[in-house]
Amino acid sequence: MKMTTKAMLVLLALSTAACTRPDRFGGADDLSANAGNGAPLGNTLPQGGASDPRSAEYFQQTVGDRVLFVVDSSSLTPQGQATLDGQANWLQTNSDYLAIIEGHADEQGTREYNLALGARRANAVREYLISRGIPSSRLRTISYGKERPIEVCSNEACYGKNRRAVTVISVGSLS
Repeated sequence: MKMTTKAMLVLLALSTAACTRPDRFGGADDLSANAGNGAPLGNTLPQGGASDPRSAEYFQQTVGDRVLFVVDSSSLTPQGQATLDGQANWLQTNSDYLAIIEGHADEQGTREYNLALGARRANAVREYLISRGIPSSRLRTISYGKERPIEVCSNEACYGKNRRAVTVISVGSLS
């Protein structure tokens, strides 16, 4: 990786971290009132971290927040379906959460094609979660196409990581 690219990634990480405030979902009183009990209060997420089964971190790291797709496809793989079954179970248990499903594509193809492909991938995940009993009112989709890659390089290993749908959970309104 070129030095300029590394420097940009470090700068991006630092600037993103600098924007994170512990009280961004409410006042300090909301955080202290909710600390340690593991239940959402207003727009405050549980503070238990990856070991708390009700937390966003647990969802992301233990349940799995993403499914991968094959080239030019929005069909779910058996592995993707297994991940989504876990997501559906978690969302049914944690009904305070809403989900935004992000559709992504690799860098091959035009911007327009990849935005449409990302939308199809996000919709495939949404429809699967609905088929597993998650109300459609708790789900929203967005496509980023090839605009938000995880890996930037021109080989299949990178392309494979970028062909994905990511379920981002939150407490609050999807509007």
